Amino acid sequence: MRAFGKTCCTIKTPPRTASLSEAPASPSPRGCAGEVVVFEASRTFVGTNDPVAPQDGEGPERPMTIGAFALETEAVTIARFRDFVAATGYVTDSEQCGCSGVFAGLLRGSPQATAGLSEAPWWKSVDGASWRHPEGPDSSIENRLDHPVTHISWRDACAFAAWVGGRLPTEVEWEHAARGGNRRRRYPWGDEEPTDEAIFCNIWQGQFPEHNTMQDGFLGTAPVRSFAPSESGFYNLAGNVWEWTNDVFRVRSLSREAKARNAQSRHGGDKVLKGGSFLCHKSYCYRYRIAARIGLSPDSASSNTGFRVAYDAC
Repeated sequence: MRAFGKTCCTIKTPPRTASLSEAPASPSPRGCAGEVVVFEASRTFVGTNDPVAPQDGEGPERPMTIGAFALETEAVTIARFRDFVAATGYVTDSEQCGCSGVFAGLLRGSPQATAGLSEAPWWKSVDGASWRHPEGPDSSIENRLDHPVTHISWRDACAFAAWVGGRLPTEVEWEHAARGGNRRRRYPWGDEEPTDEAIFCNIWQGQFPEHNTMQDGFLGTAPVRSFAPSESGFYNLAGNVWEWTNDVFRVRSLSREAKARNAQSRHGGDKVLKGGSFLCHKSYCYRYRIAARIGLSPDSASSNTGFRVAYDAC
């Protein structure tokens, strides 16, 4: 297991907020589904013709057809994941590994912190870090049960989603929901650029990684219902935590680098994550845009990886 990975068309009716019992999908008797927004089947698109990080495969924009689906309005919280573990006895990849990746700025001289990435020294591998102990054995989740659960691998996310009768969203579903349909916008709230003063989401303010002014009030994760929701009713589709999707990470460019990454993905099965995290800043990781994406192996986990659940709808 890699304890942490790389550095960092029209809706026929408006999307609506509903409990899953009001949506066509059926909830699992084993776990309770969250509040969702339902989208009808439609023509839409994925990607952008104005990529900022073309090496990530953000472009070009590609037309797509999607079936009806529902997506939870917020990321899965620590409290919900704790209920899942209590009911099933599930053990996450990080717990099995015995360590996970933690942003060094969240550590307070932890003796469990070991080597980091040479190209990203702000990441540390911490023995005993997991969803239960996000910064290591001496840390607790009791005062942040409404925060997104972190240190979650793709396999962990799939297991929880199945427990509540759902699945992970596809990349095109995630983007369609973030845009509120097939309209073109850079962020879930529109095209206005967040800055260190104009706060729309939980990202880094200040100089990364030396100093976070915490203008948004958070050094690490924020509660899942922080900040204003999108017009469709979604919280924190930009920033806070990276969200796993069900798609394999591929880059469709013909560049030599992209071909190599495609080959690696086919062999390693990297999965797409969307949305950026609390560590993103325009100067360093400008990936809180809707079209932005990264790929990580399914067993990767860290203090900024989480997920939200999607459901099939008729």
